[in-house]
Amino acid sequence: MASDYPEDDDKMPEEGNFGKGARGALQVAGGAVPVVGGILSAIAGAWSEREQEKVNQFFDHWVRMLEEEIREKEATIIEIMARLDLQDEKIVKRVESREFQSLVKKTFRDWAGAESEEKRVLIRNLLSNAAASDISSDDVIRMFIDWISLYSELHFKVIGAIYNSNGISRGAVWRKIGKGDVREDSADADLYKLLIRDLSMGSVIRQHRETDYYGNFVKKANIKSSSGGSSKMLTSAFDEEELYVLTDLGKNFVHYAMNELAPRIEYAYKPESES
Repeated sequence: MASDYPEDDDKMPEEGNFGKGARGALQVAGGAVPVVGGILSAIAGAWSEREQEKVNQFFDHWVRMLEEEIREKEATIIEIMARLDLQDEKIVKRVESREFQSLVKKTFRDWAGAESEEKRVLIRNLLSNAAASDISSDDVIRMFIDWISLYSELHFKVIGAIYNSNGISRGAVWRKIGKGDVREDSADADLYKLLIRDLSMGSVIRQHRETDYYGNFVKKANIKSSSGGSSKMLTSAFDEEELYVLTDLGKNFVHYAMNELAPRIEYAYKPESES
């Protein structure tokens, strides 16, 4: 589909000038931030009127992106509130608290991380459950917000495949997320090893280990293999022997971000511009 703008419309003109509209926008921005006001005012007066059409297109494109981001945030807030029992005084008190407002602010400051609908839903679920549940502290929830920004959709598919498995091998996870056979020296295998390493280093998943009555991990017994029976092959990216489980942090992340509260009221979001 052809774009409404030339290919380089998202670039500022290298020479020439902002038109009146662009100059005015920069001067307003400069007035809002006194420290940079002089710089922006100088920029606004550096170009002539002949570049006005191109600059107007640039600003139009920029404003459209900002409007889309605002609509996404508005829809997310509405969907969160539709899922909360606002007759419950405990939930109302939580939503109005400075601590919860701080979580909301952090989420929307980091909104650039919500580059897909899947991540937007994770954010919505996280804030909904953070308002209605106190299983994890706000410090942990802040880290979950960072995880949503840091990890990809494929990371979250791996987390979902390991959840409630009571131990599952890397090979079984690969098949469970719908992937086919690939070579050990392929880019897909390297990517999968990176995903497992990311989640392991991030304390989201760990290898399954036995625990004693008090929850202490029990060391594995050393098993000596005969010299003739050792394999010359390195451990496969899709190993079938070592089992993986979610850490307690990983389980709580699933509870908060991958568990959806059912809407208590039905509401079809419609931006004001479309009404």
